[in-house]
Formats: sequence, C-alpha cells, structure tokens
Amino acid sequence: MEKTEFSIQIDTAEQKKMSDESMKQEEAVSKVHEKLEKQEPLIELRNIYKIYYMGDEEVHANDGISLSINKGEFVAIVGKSGSGKSTLMNIIGALDVPTEGEYFLGGEDVADMSDNELAEIRNRMIGFIFQQYNLLPKLNLLENVELPLLYAGYDKKERRERAMNSLKRVGLEEKWKNLPNQLSGGQQQRVFIARALAGDPSLILADEPTGALDSRTGREVLDFLKKLNEEGNTIVMITHDSSIALEAKRVVRIHDGKINFDGDVKKYAAII
Repeated sequence: MEKTEFSIQIDTAEQKKMSDESMKQEEAVSKVHEKLEKQEPLIELRNIYKIYYMGDEEVHANDGISLSINKGEFVAIVGKSGSGKSTLMNIIGALDVPTEGEYFLGGEDVADMSDNELAEIRNRMIGFIFQQYNLLPKLNLLENVELPLLYAGYDKKERRERAMNSLKRVGLEEKWKNLPNQLSGGQQQRVFIARALAGDPSLILADEPTGALDSRTGREVLDFLKKLNEEGNTIVMITHDSSIALEAKRVVRIHDGKINFDGDVKKYAAII
C-alpha cells in the first residue's frame, strides 16, 4: 500500500521526535559523565611519604603513595602486617600527617594542619570504626553514641536526636538505656558504628572492623557496611585479609609502603 503525503509527514514528524529524544538522552548522559569527571575527589593523596628514623636508618612506611577516592565509593585497603596500610590509615584519618606530599580531604589541605586543626576535621568529617569497640562501660548506649557530638559542640537536644536516629539505623533504638556489657559483641560493634554515623561524616573509616568478632557476627557487620555504602556513604576499610577486602567494590593493595594494585574487586579476586 502506498503511503499518502499525510502519512509520510506523520512518519517524518515521529522520526524527528524520536531523534530529538535520543539527542536529549545522549546530552543528559554526557552531562552526567562530565559531572563525574569534574567531581573533586573526597580523598586525594599526592606522592605521600611517611618516614621514620631508627638510628641512622630511614624507614619508608609510605613510599610515594598517590591515591584518589571519590564520594560514594567503598574501598578496601589491604596489606600484610608491616606493609604500611596502618600508617596510610592514620594519614587518611587525620590522626597523623605525612613527612612529604599533599593530602586533601574534601578539598581541604590536611598535610600541614596543626594538632587542633586535625582534631577539628576528624570530628567534622570522619566517622571511625575500630575492631575494639571502645565503649564507655558506665554510660548507656545513647550516651556513648552522643560522645562525639558533645566534642563537636552540638546542643543537648540535637545530640539526643542524632544519637537516637543513629541507634535506629543500626536496629538498637529500643536498647538505648542498656549498658555496653548487656550486649553481645556484634551489638556492641553496631553501637560503635552508630557513634561513627551520628555526626553525619563525609567519610567512614573502618580499621579491621571484624577483627574482634566471630565469623557470623563479622558477616553481619560487613553486610551493614555494604548497606551504608548503598545509602551513599563513602567507606574506606583497612584489612590484612583479602577475603574481607573482597566485600568492597574497589581494592587498593599496599606492599612495602607502595601501592601494587588498585582496581575493581573482580580484577583483584582474579589475581589472589
């Protein structure tokens, strides 16, 4: 059947509409990629050295490390004991400064900060999760979670609200009056995670978060970290265990103070 001039005009209009929509989609995708490329890394380490002196000997705990981590990533930093991963964690966590090199956290130059400035940026931007819970035994769960907010200068009402919301996120809001010794090891670690989340940090820094836990409880904590990442939280996890590192989305391996692998977790799984 021959097409009429009218039907040809309709086809042409529909093709033009589809072409315009396709161009709009391509432009939108291009803008997203452009935004991602322009995104300032949350963590940027540039040629970092940490040098210790043992007599006349120089020990390079970190030896020229450069690393960028964007907002929303879940990165595992893995290495054996003595590899330099803990030194790197201390620098990322603003617990120490490099001997040489530059470190920017959220665009702020951390490398040359004073002790007071480091303390301020830790309270404002970083939530720490360590393998030891470090909960105060005479304070209830709510009071334990409130502690970093107290140091950060929040008033009592906002401290309570934030602390209770954090306990709710880890499923322990109904136990807020309990003391730490009334909880299991896994529950205590969840309280510690709640404390790390209370100040709404830009970065969650987890140092061997399952180290003091049995395998089942450790699994629960890892699943919770993955859930936090899915909610948009940036997580850097330090571990000596490659099987734990595989829970992240990206793996950075440290050996003798240098990065010898940095890539997708699937690529890392293929070489271990």
